[in-house]
Amino acid sequence: MNQLSVTALLQTRTVGVRDVACDGACRHRSPSECAASTFLVFPYRGAYVRHVGRRDAVAEANQVVFFNRDQDYAISHPVGGGDACLSVSIDEDLLAELSPADQLEAGGAPVFRGPARTVEPEVQALSARLRRGLARGAFEPLQAETLTLGLVRRALGDRASRARASSYGRRKLADRAKLVLASDPGRRWTLAQIAGDVGVSPVYLTQVFAQAEGVPLYRYQLRLRLARALDLLADCEDLTALALDLGFSSHSHFTAAFRGLYGSPPGDFQRASRRTWSDPA
Repeated sequence: MNQLSVTALLQTRTVGVRDVACDGACRHRSPSECAASTFLVFPYRGAYVRHVGRRDAVAEANQVVFFNRDQDYAISHPVGGGDACLSVSIDEDLLAELSPADQLEAGGAPVFRGPARTVEPEVQALSARLRRGLARGAFEPLQAETLTLGLVRRALGDRASRARASSYGRRKLADRAKLVLASDPGRRWTLAQIAGDVGVSPVYLTQVFAQAEGVPLYRYQLRLRLARALDLLADCEDLTALALDLGFSSHSHFTAAFRGLYGSPPGDFQRASRRTWSDPA
């Protein structure tokens, strides 16, 4: 049986934020559960699969996962090591106002059509900043609410945006590749190794993954590795060791990749995470 650890970080009339960790002890599909309200879940460590009817969604650090109110679901952990997520709930009227219409079912309370959505690097960074700041009590309530709404707005994208189209088969193949990558984020994977685990040719894998996710496979993996760095930086004492653990060839390689994705070097992010965050919205 999976063991959950839930830490309430913020609760107001407008938003709620929780840090949820699961040990992932049970690899098999869990008994059916039902969300009491709609949650947007931002995984930041590990991976799991969420099953809604016949639809599955891989939850890892490149995704925001939608848990709709009154929707039955189950969870499985095909990748060991458990997971941790930032779970956000928002007043339904505000959520409807924030959400692009093409991402919601028509009528009634906000219900997301898709099970998950790929997020941009700035969303990963903002999620890490919000989680760290709330855990340290660094935000006044108004600032915390504003940052949370900003996180959701950026995760959902422009209200006029269009969801990326992908066939069911392509999505399933991309999900299998995501699980392979999540099983060992710091490993220096080769294309042949990933394709072999997924069961397709390297050429086909690269084509289908890019079509399904909108980014090349190698860039998707880089984002996973750097998202893991966001989780570890605040408590890290040796950036070179962290870089090597995450599969980078050197401290400078890690720094260049981190700066390229998040706009500042890891040392700056680390120092900022140990003091009160300014409002980046």
